[in-house]
Amino acid sequence: MTRILYLADGASVHTRKWIRALAQAGYCIHLFSLNRFDPEDYGLPEDRFSYSVHSRTKNKTIWGGINKLHYLVVLKELNNKIREFKPDILHAHFASSYGTLAARTGFHPCVISVWGYDVFVFPRRSCLHREILKKNFSAADRVLSTSRVMAEETQRYTLKQVEVTPFGVDVTRFYSRKGKAESKFMFPDGKNFIIGTAKPLEEKYAVDDLIRSFAILHQRFPGEHLCLVIAGKGSAEASLKDLARKLGVWEKVEFSGQLKHEDMPEFYNAIDVFAALSLEESFGVAVIEAAACEKAVVVSDAGGLPEVVQTNVTGYVVPRRNPEAAADAFERLLRDASLRTAMGKAGREYVIQHYEWSQCVRRMADIYQTILSEKSK
Repeated sequence: MTRILYLADGASVHTRKWIRALAQAGYCIHLFSLNRFDPEDYGLPEDRFSYSVHSRTKNKTIWGGINKLHYLVVLKELNNKIREFKPDILHAHFASSYGTLAARTGFHPCVISVWGYDVFVFPRRSCLHREILKKNFSAADRVLSTSRVMAEETQRYTLKQVEVTPFGVDVTRFYSRKGKAESKFMFPDGKNFIIGTAKPLEEKYAVDDLIRSFAILHQRFPGEHLCLVIAGKGSAEASLKDLARKLGVWEKVEFSGQLKHEDMPEFYNAIDVFAALSLEESFGVAVIEAAACEKAVVVSDAGGLPEVVQTNVTGYVVPRRNPEAAADAFERLLRDASLRTAMGKAGREYVIQHYEWSQCVRRMADIYQTILSEKSK
């Protein structure tokens, strides 16, 4: 049984998805996490999954780096775990913090997956940060990215080919239910045109622009039963609620708080259109989840978002910081229910073709097998 030592945030839903799938595919995984998490969330047998937590920063991931004492202690623990677990492959998810640890072990074969902040923000902080990232990539046998746009950015710091391994969607869980699902996301009359988003309430996700675009739509159609549902938490929550009041749409906007990932299929099925107007985005997992549920999508032209949308086929791509353009897209979808249906069906077909989860897992497994074959030569 192939043994993979994972260096990743155990609390991340993406870490859980990868580990669950790989364990079910026959791999034995040990997770080395710098964040605390609930191991019960993984639901895997002990012969396939084990873990260790090394949190010495008050439960905060060390995205930008590790202070020297903490670094030395954690690196020692990681080397001990390598000797104990005897992995066939070391796979670090996040090129700066976990990638730095992986590179300094000197273990091979070593795989580093980039996630976004680690290549879009970390290397721009200073020349030292850029050099750290370059050294981490130089120590890796494979460098992986979840999107093409992020792979292109990563190539600025390494001459190695960056392979794309996208976060996929389990289309057996994310699919369209007949009609709108009964849920807390609907108003009682059930006749609403509901726009939904699921993003952290932070500046870079531009939920304020979404509220502004919704207010424009409401002004154009004051008699329509319109609703905007915002799922997520973050530091901008209070200011976003104030903005909704200021723009006169407070009674039409529902802040649903942070949702569990297992509740997301219900969320997508309760809305008519999914929106993501981010200023920065490395990929767009929520967008393809919504598309798998046959929802038309409206996204900004930021980062990897255009990559997961077929413009004018599965949804619309609008310029960043342009609520008017977003409102125009919403208006087209509001006026034409058949267009929403057609885009939704095309969206699901697009996801099945390009982002079906089992295909993504096979892609990762193929990379592992290629690495092990090269190692045995």
